Amino acid sequence: MITEPLVKINKVYIKQQQNEILNDISLNINEGEFVYFVGKTGSGKSSLLKSVYGDIEIEDGDIVVDGQSIRKSRKKQILMLRRKLGVIFQDFELLMDRTIEDNLKFVMRATGWKGKKIIQNKATEMLEMIEMNDKANSKPHLLSGGEQQRVAIARALINDPKIIIADEPTGNLDPETSLKIMELIKNMSNPRQTIIMATHDYDIIEKFPGRIIQFKNKKILE
Repeated sequence: MITEPLVKINKVYIKQQQNEILNDISLNINEGEFVYFVGKTGSGKSSLLKSVYGDIEIEDGDIVVDGQSIRKSRKKQILMLRRKLGVIFQDFELLMDRTIEDNLKFVMRATGWKGKKIIQNKATEMLEMIEMNDKANSKPHLLSGGEQQRVAIARALINDPKIIIADEPTGNLDPETSLKIMELIKNMSNPRQTIIMATHDYDIIEKFPGRIIQFKNKKILE
């Protein structure tokens, strides 16, 4: 039995402010793959990641994620699709006016979790997994970059997503913290989950091997 790719990128063109970023890109990514997007700043890595979760419109072609066409989807369908995705950002993007426990609870409520006790138990479980239980009531600005990224990973994985999208998740961290963050992503994800990660960090690629897609001159090379 042939299984369909989980992510199908088919003849995609991406423009931003009239500048062509990517030109006629095609790529299939299967369930359980660990894929790196590598290339210089501005080569289109982040733009393609954002297109996969419907944050940037594509000019031409299509991206199909878990059977759903991004191009043909309405906003509401895109929001439903995002529940199957966990996104980890370079600059963490935590809610600064809430505790880290409330950051996790906010995501759960926003994605349809019900029941105070269920939500509390899951938030506690995730904080234990990232070894941040003692900081549950801290606001993000009191945490180090590495700690904030641990919370961001817990938030991204709380719904057991099919696809984890990580956009330079170690870009703002020192090498030692970067390795710990990568170990955490690997340890907290399961073999069925697909991970697509943009990175500049070749040390990480060496220590955590995966399939490498290079972005260069508006094209991609395997």
